[in-house]
Amino acid sequence: MRAPLYWTLVVASGAAVLFAFAPYRLFWLMPLLLAVPLALSARAGARPFLTGYLWGLAAYTACFNWIYHSLHTVAGLPSLPAAAATLLLPAYLALFPAAALALTHRLARGRALLAHLVLFPALWTLAEWLRSWLLTGFPWGAVGYSQINESPLAGYAAVGGIHAVTFLVALTAGVLAQLPLSNTRARLAMAALVAAAWGGGAALSGISWTQPVGTPTRVALAQGNIPQSLKWNPDLQQLTLERYFRMIATARADLLILPETAIPLFLDDLPSGVITMIQREAHAKKMAVAVGIPRRTDDGQGYLNAVVAFSDERLPYYAKDHLVPFGEFIPLPSLIGWIYRYMDMPLSGFSRGGSAQAPLALAGQQVAFNVCYEDSFGEELIGPARDATLLANVSNLAWFGDSVAMDQHLQLSQARSLETGRPMLRSTNTGMTALIEADGTVKALAAPNTTQVLNVEVTGRSGLTPYMRTGNLPMLLLCVLLLVAGSLLARRR
Repeated sequence: MRAPLYWTLVVASGAAVLFAFAPYRLFWLMPLLLAVPLALSARAGARPFLTGYLWGLAAYTACFNWIYHSLHTVAGLPSLPAAAATLLLPAYLALFPAAALALTHRLARGRALLAHLVLFPALWTLAEWLRSWLLTGFPWGAVGYSQINESPLAGYAAVGGIHAVTFLVALTAGVLAQLPLSNTRARLAMAALVAAAWGGGAALSGISWTQPVGTPTRVALAQGNIPQSLKWNPDLQQLTLERYFRMIATARADLLILPETAIPLFLDDLPSGVITMIQREAHAKKMAVAVGIPRRTDDGQGYLNAVVAFSDERLPYYAKDHLVPFGEFIPLPSLIGWIYRYMDMPLSGFSRGGSAQAPLALAGQQVAFNVCYEDSFGEELIGPARDATLLANVSNLAWFGDSVAMDQHLQLSQARSLETGRPMLRSTNTGMTALIEADGTVKALAAPNTTQVLNVEVTGRSGLTPYMRTGNLPMLLLCVLLLVAGSLLARRR
């Protein structure tokens, strides 16, 4: 194969990964596209690391192109540096598939079967787990998410988490890469293996790991639809307050949730009487009200991205713990802090809320909140979910405009519902405001980029899924064992 064709196939298959995820959800594409760099890199004279790197660079650039909108259109960074900065994240993330592919061929020592069916699934899964926590982590774009919630493989999320789904996608890709190299009997055996894996997922999807508890709760999920360019404008704060107060005044629910930083003022800077007015409405309707609003830390030395229960006189709150680097905090401020002089990014220095925060007691439910992309980190949600009957995510994706970021984020929340066996309530500024059931199904969805209140009815759940009992450990141990066994077998000619 000529080099131009080789590299064109690598880049094209990587870029097409976008269509495997939401909103397109062509889940069957992912194993096919992942098999391309694996099969191509096994050719004589191929360069596995570069192959994996270019595939990953194309994939992550296509999936996360919405970063440019946030940097240029919203934050005001000039187009050229914004385009360069947009490529920084894909350029970093591409190192992980590059390393997985290079190590696969290095350890396999020419043993294609070991490379495709043992080493590659293990190394790919370990690489994606590594990038989910290294340097605070960025799990978006993990191949397992492409299977949520349409694929039979989604059934494994409650058992082994999203990394179990990723492993089986990589295994399927390995089978596809191995098929042209095998005889008829081996092909039949591999087809049976894939059928068993996918059929097992379908069977697991029918199991309810948690149980309903209590009576249904009426919930109102507010979607304010405040453009990011206007959100922090001091001249328009009154308009924002009036819009959300009308939603509170007209809501008929047991629980009302407003999105992340719905009120663009610090809690103690609110105009006199606003909290009293909201509490009066809430008490008159016997309605719990949770509001996304920044608040200062108790010592006054920092500030938090919080969700505050306004309907409770004590104003209990949840504060975001897993912050977005470069957005909510500035890593190495002495080196890169100067960049922020060219961008309009208010509140870029949040403090962490702490990892041991209890759910909020609201409307007879124990609600475990997470803010923005905190629902990307499945294992971090296990602790709060244990004592919760509902999960709730508040977000503001106005930073990314009318892009696929909203749909991709919804898919992440679906995975968390599957892993924990809990419904997920989502209240967002511009979308996707939704109710996700415990089986990952989107039961109700507000039209994005509209101003509305989505009214739903939800029943809380209790109990533990297998994933909540064990976390990622069993999956990681399996991958390590396969890696060691595959390496040892490759050395025994």
